[in-house]
Amino acid sequence: MLRFENLAKRYGDRVVFQGLQHASGPGCIALCDENGSGKSTLLGVLAGAVDADEGEVWLGGHSLRSAPLEAKSALAYVPDDCMAYPFMTGRALLELVASTKKTTVGAATLELAERFGLNPHWEKRFEQMSLGTRKKIFLAATTLGDPAVVIADEPANGLDAAGRAVLIELFKNLAKDRVVFFSSHDMAVVRACEARVVGFGDLARAMP
Repeated sequence: MLRFENLAKRYGDRVVFQGLQHASGPGCIALCDENGSGKSTLLGVLAGAVDADEGEVWLGGHSLRSAPLEAKSALAYVPDDCMAYPFMTGRALLELVASTKKTTVGAATLELAERFGLNPHWEKRFEQMSLGTRKKIFLAATTLGDPAVVIADEPANGLDAAGRAVLIELFKNLAKDRVVFFSSHDMAVVRACEARVVGFGDLARAMP
């Protein structure tokens, strides 16, 4: 469901990473490495938000390079700050994601949003929301359509204890039949998600 080979990214003379490879089916994988190691850059590359200098990514069997629309249709992405649409409301964001995935905002998504405590925030613009509220809306959007791969950058950042509990349950349910690949510095969340931990050293070696 998620595969990448020989990924490399550089900014000028600085090599962020190179030679990364990975392949996995359903389950939770947590990318845990030190701050500044390039975790957000790698997740951006996997989501098609950042261009790699070398290598290729496949999402749900589709190449991001040769079939980007098909690959992104198999993806749900939760970026670090979730501020891609500062003037959009939470309700509009869910409707936009649903439209791109040719579906509607159904009962399961609305129920998850209610458990996240989002009902008072639907008409707020993203620029008016806390980080935790923005994260929760993007997390609720992962239930729209049928993504084969969920990529999330520090998904627990900004969440209170109740929100973290909902996040953990969501990821464990998603991981039953799809890949959940997320970065985290919170090992309690990683353990609760029953995630397999990888670092850049692991990704620089061939993995099964």
